[in-house]
Amino acid sequence: MLDMIFVLLILTGFVFLGSGRLQFGIRTLAVQGILLGLIPLLEGGSAWWGRISALVILSIGIKGFALPYFLTRAMRKSNVLHEDNPFLGFTPSMLVGILCLGGSFWLASRLPFLDSSQPQMAVAVSLFNVFVGLFVIISRRKALTQVLGYLVLENGVYIFGVAFTVNVPLLVELGVLLDVFVAVFVMGIMIFHISKSFDHIDTDQLSSLVG
Repeated sequence: MLDMIFVLLILTGFVFLGSGRLQFGIRTLAVQGILLGLIPLLEGGSAWWGRISALVILSIGIKGFALPYFLTRAMRKSNVLHEDNPFLGFTPSMLVGILCLGGSFWLASRLPFLDSSQPQMAVAVSLFNVFVGLFVIISRRKALTQVLGYLVLENGVYIFGVAFTVNVPLLVELGVLLDVFVAVFVMGIMIFHISKSFDHIDTDQLSSLVG
């Protein structure tokens, strides 16, 4: 079951790379958030069941519903529905994704701290999402798409943390979730004000501003 979740997380990463529709990307992010919320259930082991349940509920609530809701509102207010003319096209982006996936599995196999009790695939999927997030941030023009890239990157970090530190204090995990929630909330406000002031959220055009 856990391996199936990891496979689906890889597929969602390729969806981010191959699609320019922002609404579809936000929905994919919601699916990814729900999948991430299920990982603690399968990785909990002997951890306190109440803490695991709280983490699952909050993870799915924030990543699967709250963040997509705020991103959808930002998309509608900015009136931007599609990522037009990215720095690198969607087909080449998919090829980059394949390279990132292969590199992620190679790096995961080379890490010295992995042993039989630590899932190598979790590390590979984590690295893949980090690479995909970074690539989306640097290869897309729209600020909202870059926010999606930031969230995919954070999801990669979250996969690593949940897969290997299930027994850490709940406050640490909740702190990470709340930091991400606040960050996206602030980003949504910034996107709205950028769109309101300049009639677009194309970040590469902001470099042409003069003081």
